[in-house]
Amino acid sequence: MAISAETLQQQWADMTPARARALQIETAGQVIRHDDLPPPRTVAGVDVGFEQGNTVARAAVVVLDYATLEPLEHALARLPVSFPYVPGLLSFRECPVILHALQALPVTPDVLLCDGQGIAHPRRLGIASHLGVLTGLPTVGVGKSRLTGRHGEVPEGRGDWTPLRDRGDTIGAVLRTREGTKPLFVSPGHRVCLQTAVALVMHCTTRYRLPETTRWADGIASNRGQRWLSRLPGV
Repeated sequence: MAISAETLQQQWADMTPARARALQIETAGQVIRHDDLPPPRTVAGVDVGFEQGNTVARAAVVVLDYATLEPLEHALARLPVSFPYVPGLLSFRECPVILHALQALPVTPDVLLCDGQGIAHPRRLGIASHLGVLTGLPTVGVGKSRLTGRHGEVPEGRGDWTPLRDRGDTIGAVLRTREGTKPLFVSPGHRVCLQTAVALVMHCTTRYRLPETTRWADGIASNRGQRWLSRLPGV
């Protein structure tokens, strides 16, 4: 872990949206866009839900075996929400509680698939990229909707994709993970190139639109958590 959750909370105390945007621009220069990861043996999904009238954030991290996509470990963490909802500044609302959940894991995953954007962000630092820099882990952004950029028509075949571009920069892939469903917006987070990001997401996607990493993390982070938790080994 490159930075502890406690240290991050101290550094981000009294963070304002203006300071957050400036920090994003500064931190974006630390993002590694090429492959810098070993062949993964484990892959983790990360997601955050909210409780008690959106005043408490609940982060779920679920580690899956990369070969079988079976869950191996999981961790949950809860923190009071300390940053408002501001489009484009999701990491300042969610990263502190995610770091707490990652610290509680008994294993360190080889790669994280995050529910959100990587470099497909106006300042090239979505939550997946920011989390990657904070932790040092390879990360991929798996967004359900577009935050920025433009793209052409997406082919209908499973695994087909078209580039997402912004200001002359290819920032992601608009990926059809399943025929007849809306595409996902996949982008490199940190230490992963675009082609590898797409390959990782497709490997983790079975018969559903969303990869198994996202489905497990979303299920546990949401109000459906108890049903998903009951399916985990040893629970």
